[in-house]
Amino acid sequence: MKNNPTSVTRNLVILHLTVFVWGFTGILGALISVDAIQLVWYRVLIASITLLGYFILSKTNLKVTGSEFIKFVATGGVVAIHWVLFFYAIKASTVSVALVCLSSFTLFTALLEPLVKRQRILLPDVIVGLIIILGIYLIFKFESQYTEGIIFGLLSAFGSSLFATINSTLVQKSDYRIIGFYEIAGAFFWITLYRMADQSLWSEHFDLSVSDWTNLLLLGTICTALAYVAGVAVMRSLSAFRVALVTNLEPVYGILLAFIFFGSKEAMSTGFYAGSILILGAVFLYPIYKKRRGLQ
Repeated sequence: MKNNPTSVTRNLVILHLTVFVWGFTGILGALISVDAIQLVWYRVLIASITLLGYFILSKTNLKVTGSEFIKFVATGGVVAIHWVLFFYAIKASTVSVALVCLSSFTLFTALLEPLVKRQRILLPDVIVGLIIILGIYLIFKFESQYTEGIIFGLLSAFGSSLFATINSTLVQKSDYRIIGFYEIAGAFFWITLYRMADQSLWSEHFDLSVSDWTNLLLLGTICTALAYVAGVAVMRSLSAFRVALVTNLEPVYGILLAFIFFGSKEAMSTGFYAGSILILGAVFLYPIYKKRRGLQ
């Protein structure tokens, strides 16, 4: 199956479409009028129901051990924090700023993964990290009016890196599809607890506009549940290198979509684009370097 050219081509197309859909997530986040916490609560609620329906129809066994359940649900808390911070970043700045900051995921992963797995930090990882830091500095310097959004975006990237690092260990022992379902359901659980504590849940009347409901349904089903299932499915016939390379196009797709939807609102300074090119260039080219040097 892996060596079937037709299968590989088809799955590459599916992966690109999936990453394009992920890039569209930021657009929906900017269009939906509710705050970041309420937005993510609706997102994970809709995604959990959609995935549960998919697993029931596909007769997938969702049974896990007690310890696995606790780990998955706990990791769902990290997922919730990552998504909330990401949408906060969008609402405090722009889609482009949030997506570029999210690309610093590579920097945080280069630092976190060796610590979690007790491995040494590689010199190329340090160099790429320094390039990304320089890019972030340029964005801070030339887009200081978006400081709050940049900080939220970087914190979101850290959360994404932590989530990915944890999952890289969990996936060694459990089905990634099952992990994802319980993590998304776990995110819903933790955000629900938070909304109960701040009492915002008690005033939730589900009386959103038609536009908000439409965008939330797209976000929860197509951009979360369906994209998640598709993203996992293609990994069966594509190498981790190809998946990583294509996935790094998410901010590029997202920024292009932002220009289409929001036009001049997404226009930034020359310094922002210089910083973005440094970050995106490092993120995109590094997997190629690692592949050629036999580092992955």
